[in-house]
Amino acid sequence: MTFDGWADAKKVCVIGAGTMGSGITAHLANLGFEVDLLDSTREIAQVGFERSCNSRPPHYYLPETASKVRVGSTGDNLEWVTEADWVCEVVTERLNVKRTLLEKLDALIRPDAMVTTNTSGLPISLLAEGRSESFRRRFMGTHFFNPPRYLKLLELIPTADTDPEAIKAMTTFLEGRCARRVVVAKDTPGFIANRFGMWSLYHAIHTAERLHFSVEEVDAVTGPFLGRPRSATFRLADVIGLDVMQDIAQNLLERTGDDPGVAVFESPKSLKHLWDRGLLGEKVGKGYYRREGKEYLSLDLNTFAYRQRHEVRFASLESLAPLPLGGRVRSALDARDEAGEFLRNHLIPVLQYADRIRNEISHSIQDFDEVLCWGFGWDLGPFEMIDAIGADRLGIATKQKFYEGRDKVLSYQGSYIPIKREEQYRQLGDFEIESRHENFQVRDLGDGVGALCLTTKNGMITRPLVDELTRYLDRGKFGRLVLSSEGRSFSVGYDLSYFLDRITSIDVSGIEAALKALQELGEALERHVVVAAVHGYCLGTGLEMALSCSKIVSFAEAMIGLPESRVGLIPGGRGTVLMRLYNGPTPRKIAEAAYALTEGHISANADEARAQGYLRATDLTIYHPDRLITRAKEEALKASPVVRPEWKPVEGPLPGMIDRLLATGRSAGKLSEYDEVIGGKIKTVFAKAITYEEACERERIEFAELCFRALSQARIKHMLDNSRPLRN
Repeated sequence: MTFDGWADAKKVCVIGAGTMGSGITAHLANLGFEVDLLDSTREIAQVGFERSCNSRPPHYYLPETASKVRVGSTGDNLEWVTEADWVCEVVTERLNVKRTLLEKLDALIRPDAMVTTNTSGLPISLLAEGRSESFRRRFMGTHFFNPPRYLKLLELIPTADTDPEAIKAMTTFLEGRCARRVVVAKDTPGFIANRFGMWSLYHAIHTAERLHFSVEEVDAVTGPFLGRPRSATFRLADVIGLDVMQDIAQNLLERTGDDPGVAVFESPKSLKHLWDRGLLGEKVGKGYYRREGKEYLSLDLNTFAYRQRHEVRFASLESLAPLPLGGRVRSALDARDEAGEFLRNHLIPVLQYADRIRNEISHSIQDFDEVLCWGFGWDLGPFEMIDAIGADRLGIATKQKFYEGRDKVLSYQGSYIPIKREEQYRQLGDFEIESRHENFQVRDLGDGVGALCLTTKNGMITRPLVDELTRYLDRGKFGRLVLSSEGRSFSVGYDLSYFLDRITSIDVSGIEAALKALQELGEALERHVVVAAVHGYCLGTGLEMALSCSKIVSFAEAMIGLPESRVGLIPGGRGTVLMRLYNGPTPRKIAEAAYALTEGHISANADEARAQGYLRATDLTIYHPDRLITRAKEEALKASPVVRPEWKPVEGPLPGMIDRLLATGRSAGKLSEYDEVIGGKIKTVFAKAITYEEACERERIEFAELCFRALSQARIKHMLDNSRPLRN
């Protein structure tokens, strides 16, 4: 049996339309797979499918993607599995239910098809018992993380009968085609993620109850200060779902009775109280936090009543926050305050537990750490954290560090082995800095490609940054470049306070000069080979710069748009001009682009951005969260400077078409009266300019004119003061 064809799989049959099954279906459909979704009845499957379509945000990038999913039942349509390249079973977490279904699948699936069971901890070896040899050789467990669209980790669990070549082929398929980072785990209870991650979560709740800490206090300590997501402990519990937590814990209690730490999986009082009353977390709007409109109330862990959230500030955490992660946690453990007390009672036992069970549940230290980093969003895995704090400080009996520098990791045999490095997943921080500048730095990506990395907060574009980048493009070392950002977002746009200062001082020439500099930077980017690697937010001037590059390589989850109308302006750094150029040639397409600018729509993902006209036909969407930089480099190596489309007057009633769209938006309540005024400015650039040069000039004139309107100034001030738009 060979597994060469797995990499080219096109059709998947997902069986089980619950939260995870419908999420996996949406994720795979977003990636371009043909997907069938089955459940015991078509009605149940349809409910799960519609839930994933109607979630906020929807699991599907575009409505038309969802329309391609075929929904059916195992009673009437189980033969669909005979067409599938991959049969992905995701039914309820009951051993007998899964075994009964797998027996039926064994008789139906093609001999060359992949077959997996998705579970958070059931024994894969027991599920494989009794199946044919062919089935067992290619059968594996998967543990997708929820929601699959956003969480990249997948634990892959083979059995003793799984063909080693099938494991390799499945790993290649999941990483290359399904946008996952795969860790091969041992077939032990809860695998790595739930055995340790859930233990850590339960331990934090038990510690909070024992020490009489509040929900807010615990989340303040166990969130970003510890290098973990803002969901911290109690918000994370609500997101996972308290029923899911209870199911996982009960399974682990039953199957890990010889573990001295198993008692941690007993239900904390608060969790049992909530679970008994059906207050299961985010899915029902009530758990440790309760949604009240846009606000959240907190559960009092003593009275079990909801109350207003308390603002928590620990002096030690605030003073230590600027330090590197390991240093601040090490110091916080010595703090003689509540934060230090909680960390001593929680973090030390958690790291000791990781050391105690590592050999049992994982193949390597690196695997263990990667599961926590990729699946739970930790900045440092438990063994990286042990090294950063010091094993002796934690009472962990080892004389060796788990990591030796950046290149070696301790094996379970006691010797150091090379850390597994995969070139295709290298991030910006993995590349050497070639030069530092005030607002950006340049990294050497190799092969003659450099990366221009913005270092301003949130990739904000400032006047000094514009000047610096323009000068660098004229004299920089690299002939081919990737434009990106060191932060969580590519760019949130231009520094609005700069324009507000010019407005306050009635400095029209200053506004004109800033816009001219922006337009000239865009033209300079066009003359060079530059590929924009877009992630997070790519808004306003950030998108104007990206559209000036040879190509945009965008992560699928990037939120992209030109929302200048929300602050009473139009795109002034060639954004209006480029939207007109790249959304031709038909008047209807151009009119729709004008409306999108007027509405200031921000796309929820890159596929939607393409549909809105923000991305060009030649731009690429990257669905793997760790492939953005290396793919952008690949594109930079073969890209050419931009050939900007020629500006041509549009034949047809373009002004009237724009007016009709604006009027329709106004009558539907999507646009205000002042939005229509802004739309008129966009129409002027789109319809009245005869040449590209005139269009750029009109763009600057209309932008500057809007600056001195009272309603625009109110929008600018409101955004600066409140970080959200005012639609006046």
